[in-house]
Amino acid sequence: MMNITYTIGNSLYVNLTNKCPCACVFCIRNNGDGAYGSDSLWLDHTPAADEAIADLKKYDLNQFDEVVYCGFGEPTEALDALIATAKYIRSVSGVKIRLNTNGLSDLIHGKPTAELLRGLLDEVSISLNAGSAAEYCRVTQPAFGEKSYDAMLKFAREAKEIFPEVVFTVVDVISPTEIARAQEVADREGIPLRVRTYTE
Repeated sequence: MMNITYTIGNSLYVNLTNKCPCACVFCIRNNGDGAYGSDSLWLDHTPAADEAIADLKKYDLNQFDEVVYCGFGEPTEALDALIATAKYIRSVSGVKIRLNTNGLSDLIHGKPTAELLRGLLDEVSISLNAGSAAEYCRVTQPAFGEKSYDAMLKFAREAKEIFPEVVFTVVDVISPTEIARAQEVADREGIPLRVRTYTE
């Protein structure tokens, strides 16, 4: 059985794809096949939007604090399904919707994408991962190379103008010096920074 959805605490997570253009050194996929006690998040195929919506219909979405797009891949790789499922959620519930993303959607799809999600998301959490392009590439190992850092920042700037809440994140596997540099970038962009604790 595929786990398109899974729960952590009082949040419902949506796992739309296993595709990702990055190979982050701290990726949870390096440690196992689930997250925070979930069953396997490896998908045997990429679910179509109607399949994901059918899965969401199993729940009373109003019982959750939030619905989070975050699984074993980059959610915007499945952009059409992301849009369709978020529209479904919006049609049946006022639950908060959050997207956890690497911010590389524009490079994945070859066009601006934040605008396509207007009105569908309450929060966008973007993996800043580092305070410089060079360190970002070392830690994130993006398939798109050096242009990825600037593309991620561009996406963040556009997201800030579109969505009610936007945050940057870094994982505490990077050095305190690098976290401080990331904080400087976040301050410059006017976006809060959240430091996440690395969990095996």
